[in-house]
Amino acid sequence: MTTAAVAVPVSRTGHDTVPLFRLFAAELRWIFRRPRTLAVLGLLALVPIVVGIGLTLVGQNSGSDAPDDSGGALLASAVNNAFVLPIAAMVMTLTLLLPLASAMAGADAIAGEAAHGTLRGWLIAPVSRGRLLTVKAFGVATVSVVAVLAMCVTGVVTGLIINGTDSLFTLSGTTLSLGEALLRILLVGGWIVLQLWAVGAVALAVSSWTEHPMLVVASVLAMNIVFTILGFLSSLKWLHPFLLTKDWTLAPAAVLQDPMMLTRFGEGAVRAACYILVGLSLAYGRLVTRDG
Repeated sequence: MTTAAVAVPVSRTGHDTVPLFRLFAAELRWIFRRPRTLAVLGLLALVPIVVGIGLTLVGQNSGSDAPDDSGGALLASAVNNAFVLPIAAMVMTLTLLLPLASAMAGADAIAGEAAHGTLRGWLIAPVSRGRLLTVKAFGVATVSVVAVLAMCVTGVVTGLIINGTDSLFTLSGTTLSLGEALLRILLVGGWIVLQLWAVGAVALAVSSWTEHPMLVVASVLAMNIVFTILGFLSSLKWLHPFLLTKDWTLAPAAVLQDPMMLTRFGEGAVRAACYILVGLSLAYGRLVTRDG
């Protein structure tokens, strides 16, 4: 008597059984082994040091008692002020270098792997497209956090070494304790990280449609430049609330005053959250229809 073979259906629920932390760890190892990523992060960490030494050597006098949209005024306020230095350095790099780090991470996450043929392995592996995008977004977010944190650390250390712990004061003349100064610096850093996440989300959206990482970087940086130019045109004032770069130089300066005026902080955070939602939605919509 023969025994009939019984077909056992293959469960499709096992394709998401890989723990997320293992996927995250693998992604971070891949990211921080890229020489260009380490080079950009190292360059960003050096910026506050170079700015601090340069301001000390030049010996400029503080020419402004209140923050304005001029980077020069903010830098002048950083002379002999260990509290303003890291914030001024971050604001100065927010126009190009910090977005570059996020754009590069987003470009390498999908377009870079597609160019090297490794993305196809992700797409046919037992990992859902939602998890794939989550892992990639986590990697981009981590690069942004590390970049900002590196600038905060080197900026604070440089300011304290050059100016001492008694140089922590606001532009309103209020002296801050080290703890209060660190909290305000971290507040600015967290807000800038959120803006960089928005840049990274846009980069992921563009990256999901191409296999050329440099095209992604160029597109995102061009977007920032165009948004900045549009922000100067008073005839397009109705458009300004929708521009991601709006208040990038003004909002961080709010913590330099006492009391702090955080209205622009809240508006900028909501704006960045909208860009993150739209960018990741577009990236996901493309990934679920992509087969290689």
